Amino acid sequence: MSGVKISVFGLGYVGCVSAACLASQGHEVVGVDVNPAKIELITRGQAPVVEERIGELTSEVVRTGALRATSDVAEAVAVTEISLICVGTPSAPNGSLSTTYLERVAEQIGQALAAQDRWHTVVFRSTMLPGTCTELLIPILEKVSGLTAGVDFGVAVNPEFLREGTSVRDFFEPPKTVIGELDPVSGDQVAALYEGLPGEVFRVPIPVAEMTKYADNSFHGLKIAFANELGAICGALGLDSHQVMDVFLADRKLNISPAYLRPGFAFGGSCLPKDLRGLVYAARRADIAVPLLSHVLPSNEEHLRRAFDLVAVTGKRRIGLFGLSFKPGTDDLRESPLVELAERLLGKGYDLRIYDANVSMSRLMGANRDYIESRLPHLSELLSNSVEDVLAHAQVCVVGCKDPAVLSALAGAGDRAIIDLVRLPDAQARRQQPGYVGLGW
Repeated sequence: MSGVKISVFGLGYVGCVSAACLASQGHEVVGVDVNPAKIELITRGQAPVVEERIGELTSEVVRTGALRATSDVAEAVAVTEISLICVGTPSAPNGSLSTTYLERVAEQIGQALAAQDRWHTVVFRSTMLPGTCTELLIPILEKVSGLTAGVDFGVAVNPEFLREGTSVRDFFEPPKTVIGELDPVSGDQVAALYEGLPGEVFRVPIPVAEMTKYADNSFHGLKIAFANELGAICGALGLDSHQVMDVFLADRKLNISPAYLRPGFAFGGSCLPKDLRGLVYAARRADIAVPLLSHVLPSNEEHLRRAFDLVAVTGKRRIGLFGLSFKPGTDDLRESPLVELAERLLGKGYDLRIYDANVSMSRLMGANRDYIESRLPHLSELLSNSVEDVLAHAQVCVVGCKDPAVLSALAGAGDRAIIDLVRLPDAQARRQQPGYVGLGW
């Protein structure tokens, strides 16, 4: 694309890397910061941060005039088409995010916009919690400027996925580009900045874009903690953890893959709960604290409680449960979270009927039969082989499977409450309907 005029607010890691990289791609960039030392460094062609390649890149783009720095907000906004906000959002001691710098920049840009008579797009690149942009920053911009976002000026959120140490490389080889757009014009402008770079482009609602950075970083922290806890257990048991993890990492089907990473119902079955308990027990015996692994089952239990609470809050007593086995296409009921949910509902006096095409009392045998007889001794009275009968009984439909017969019956659910534990194929459309609630979407 032809060069765009961009102002970059905040010349820390993200800001100075974004400014230098964009300038190197033929854009005209003005860096803005309150710190005169940073402005002085950029003016001399030096990067304010130590980072691979950033020194040479900054020197080159300043020498050619593609990048300059100033503390004058009004002037920077006046001479550019897009403002990229990269100021810090430091953490308070209680974990809350400080939005002080974001608010201050929004006020300053709002004042500058009031003096403009042309379209300008404000793009927030800072990490911020969902709702910050639409509930805090856009109202500030509108109030101070007297203009309307999406009509008189553009707004977008464009989180960065730069790692310190390799941020220049990460800018040019992003894993993905995420654009939260208030209006399509702003989204188009931001997308054009990254034209030609690898990775999928996601154009999503603003709060979704804000959340993606937290999803990534919390998962990265989770992965590190998981590997370290496993390493501690292996060390205590005299094993080489790296040999174990080499085998673990070789599985691209279930381990390093999208498998298990879609929000849904709690896990269960004859393996996962048993093996987690076994590993945590082994760690305890070896005197190794594993707070992450030891809290996986309590976290799963909490998720099951959420499902029960969704039923309870309806205030209705007649419940139809669609699905009982722990996995679709099987009749294995051992440690099925749906069995656990059924048990709790019965324990609280709900009038329950159950449909599962794969579960028949006459076919249950062995450990599977023993398990269900200890947990739901009256299952034969609750089970129906007619999906229509269960639907007719139900004031509340709890959906734990995607059996075609169930999907077909639910089309005639009318105004019954539907609690969706599996994300039905038409979940997006159903979300607009009263009485429908998804567990985690």
